[in-house]
This record gives sequence, structure tokens and C-alpha cells, in this order.
Amino acid sequence: MKNKSSLLIAFLLLVCSVATQAQLKRFSIGPYVEAGFPVGDFQDTHNTGWGAGLNADIKLVAGFGVTGSVGYMHFGGATVNNFTFNKRAAIPVRIGLKYKLVSILYVKLESGSANFVDSDITGAAFIVAPGVGIRVLGLDVAAKYEAWFREGTMGFFGLKAGYNF
Repeated sequence: MKNKSSLLIAFLLLVCSVATQAQLKRFSIGPYVEAGFPVGDFQDTHNTGWGAGLNADIKLVAGFGVTGSVGYMHFGGATVNNFTFNKRAAIPVRIGLKYKLVSILYVKLESGSANFVDSDITGAAFIVAPGVGIRVLGLDVAAKYEAWFREGTMGFFGLKAGYNF
């Protein structure tokens, strides 16, 4: 019984801490949608992609912050010479560092893994994604280049729009 009470107290303290951080605007979380425009060899084999997910930001000191996201990204296969390439679908998990240049403009660098959910490809790819964005109140719009490294590079320019609470 004592362990359950301690666990409940720890959980309540965690919830209060997160709620306090959100009220102080040091922590925000919200949904996003994104579009991906393949480049390089990936452009030859796949069409424009789309995705959605959940993004979180934690403000640190001196304009720095930590950002993270988890979502779903899908690229349809292109048809070349009567051959249709298989789609690429993945669950990207990213974490990164964000730096606010001026009041609404920021740059960020994220990294993580894209866990493939295709039927013909398994495993994960390593992600590197530098970007720039603006955030006005809760609205967050960003442009980025994202590269997935696994037996070659699947690179794309992305546009991401979300709202953080």
C-alpha cells in the first residue's frame, strides 16, 4: 500500500510540474502537419510526401530550447518507364536543439530515427534535419531539409505547420 501511495504522490507531483511549466510557457505541445518534397535520387523514385504528428518544445536559457517530435510520414512511389516504385512510410522520432535568433525567428537542428513501416523494407534510418522557422503565439511554421540515411540517402525539403498549446 505504501508503494502505491508513493507512486501516486510522485505522479501527482509530475503532473503539477508539467502543468506549471506549461502555464509559464516553458513547455508546449501540439499537433503538426508537414509536406516533403524529395530531392536527388529520392526525387526520381518517389512523389511528394505528407505527414502529421505531435511536437513538443521546452525552453531553456538564453534563447535555447529542446524540441522533439513523433509522427508519420508517407511518400508515394513514382512511376518510371512503366515501373512503379514502392511507397516509403515511416514513423520519424526526432529530438533536437532550437535557438531563437529574434523574437519570432528560430533555427534548429534535429536528429533521430525514421522507423519504416513498409512491407518491403524493415528497420530504421538515421535522421539529420536542420531548419528555420517562425513562431507567433502558438502558430509554428518551419522549413527544413531532412535526410534519412539507410543504404543511401533519402532527402527532402519539408514545410511544417503546427500549433503548440
